[in-house]
Amino acid sequence: MHPRRSAQEVLLCDLCETVPLQSHCELCNINLCVNCAVKHLSDSSKRHKVVPFLHRKSTPNYPECPDHVDKHCEIYCEKCGVPVCSTCALFGKHKGHDVSDILEKLSAKTESLQKDLKELETRIYPRYEEMVSNVQTEKAELETNYGKLTTDADEQGEILHREITAIVNQRTSAIEEMKTKHLDALNKNTDEITQKITELKQIISDLKSILKSNKVSLTSTYKSRNSEFKTIPPKVRVTVPSFSPQKINKDQLNEMLGSLSPLSIKTEHGYTKKSAEAVSSPPVKPMKSVEAVSSTPVKPLLDDPRLTATIATGYIHPYSVSCLREDQVWTCGDNEIMKLLNLQSKLLTSIQTKSRNELGDIAVTRDGDLVYTDYHDRTVNLIKNNKIQIVITLQGWDPRSVCCTASNDLLVTMISDDGKQSKVVRFSGSTQKQSIQFDDQGRPLYSSGRYPRYISETRNLDICVADYDASAVVVVNQSGKFRFRYTGHPSNTELSFKPYGITTDSQSHILTAECDNHRIHILDQDGQFLRYIHCGLKFPWGLCVDIRDNLFVAEWVTAKVKKIQYL
Repeated sequence: MHPRRSAQEVLLCDLCETVPLQSHCELCNINLCVNCAVKHLSDSSKRHKVVPFLHRKSTPNYPECPDHVDKHCEIYCEKCGVPVCSTCALFGKHKGHDVSDILEKLSAKTESLQKDLKELETRIYPRYEEMVSNVQTEKAELETNYGKLTTDADEQGEILHREITAIVNQRTSAIEEMKTKHLDALNKNTDEITQKITELKQIISDLKSILKSNKVSLTSTYKSRNSEFKTIPPKVRVTVPSFSPQKINKDQLNEMLGSLSPLSIKTEHGYTKKSAEAVSSPPVKPMKSVEAVSSTPVKPLLDDPRLTATIATGYIHPYSVSCLREDQVWTCGDNEIMKLLNLQSKLLTSIQTKSRNELGDIAVTRDGDLVYTDYHDRTVNLIKNNKIQIVITLQGWDPRSVCCTASNDLLVTMISDDGKQSKVVRFSGSTQKQSIQFDDQGRPLYSSGRYPRYISETRNLDICVADYDASAVVVVNQSGKFRFRYTGHPSNTELSFKPYGITTDSQSHILTAECDNHRIHILDQDGQFLRYIHCGLKFPWGLCVDIRDNLFVAEWVTAKVKKIQYL
């Protein structure tokens, strides 16, 4: 709309922009006042058609024919793919070409444009805004993150300085002690020689007195001691110690200071045509989008997933599973014991909870240690070298599910004591870094109630929660901003969608267990349904994937964990 016009103002002439309009030229598709209409009609180069504004027709603004001045292109040439006028179509260079009604083409094009506009406004543009927001957040955290790196390096340098100073002090003390011993040895040697010299002086004096006195008695009784003094006292020889400085190896110093991982800057794939098609219909293959990591090899979904192993857990009801290796999984169930099992169901290790109470959930850290939640004593615990350490103790909240992130943080779902609030909290060690509870409008992201809310993080760092009470999978981005909510496939008319376990794979697929309908839902990273995994499952509950994207499913009723290949 013209900047000087509004819904309350009179519409003005398109030419002079000062006088209210009264007429409309259907050829030129412009609005005119009385004076401008007269001037407009005086142009004899075109067949203008000026009508009262209220009687104007809603006609498209046809392009003018470049070869015929008074003609408009109202026909579409199928062969050349361009609008043409009737003269060109009948007698000109488009003669004999297949033509069609341009309005039909216009209608199809308009529909395509509307689809593009809808997709741009609802899917593509918000993602770019989200990317900008994430980058701004990352930029805001630069000073803190790099400041910590600098502080850590400085602290390590101070430790090295202290160690070197201590070693230098030890060396100088040893040198001083050696110097004292050296001096003592020389002093002792000097004392012995000085004593001999004193005796010699006395003997020499005595001999001179005897010779001077001429006394026979003194001369006859004299006994010589020359032989005694002919043997010179031993001289103490002390070698001054030498200091052999080692050549300073800068590489070793660097190693002692600690290593700094390289800065990794990866370019991520942008929005693709395939993701655009997802707006109108569910895709049959996983889509790439803005967050797809370029280095990840594409693994298509199998049409028929295969069961490759079955593990007997020994529980009555197992409900969590977490991979330690491709052939070893941690499990927990309806008691206080956590079990490490191999694919042959052999028990490798078992650990009892510190409180002797049934635990909530388990997860394996990037270092291979086990984490578990204990909602009885409100703790999150780390098992390292078979020793249990309490990492987090909560007040007023019960921890439920836990997962380990790509940055080795812990994401914990928790429920308030009164069961009326739920949230997700990120911890680095025992320090709370983030709390996710409400959307931008202040509404709760997660439902209340005490059913488990299993959690997982995708490769693009989205946080996914299987909210049983809400009958939805709720996904937020790394900053905690709401992305989407998946409530089951529209074709599901059997039972209401109730998600239990949840996990993600290298393709950023989201997999969630629908226990009551005996199947796994596979979604892409934008929440689009891809397909189900059935594979003879019976009440699937807990889920995890290994490093090769094999799916492990803990079955509630059969007390088994099943390994499934689906990629």
